[in-house]
Amino acid sequence: MHRPHRWALQDAKARFSELVRRVRSDGPQHVTVHGRDEVVVISADEFRRLQGEPTGKAFVAAFQASPYREIEIEPRRARLPVRDVDL
Repeated sequence: MHRPHRWALQDAKARFSELVRRVRSDGPQHVTVHGRDEVVVISADEFRRLQGEPTGKAFVAAFQASPYREIEIEPRRARLPVRDVDL
């Protein structure tokens, strides 16, 4: 398995251009602080892919694929008490 490349924060700051090149050529790059992963730098294309389309198509598709899509749901309306108002 390919182990992602890790950068100490100080190295990532000092060699930022190289970090960006590595993201483009090798994929996501992990930046560590005190030896622990803090952030992962990814390409803009990968970010857009992960973010998905803001159209709601995936949401609609999920509902359409549901085995319960034929169930009719009617909202329940509860009568609320009316209070007197002095004008």
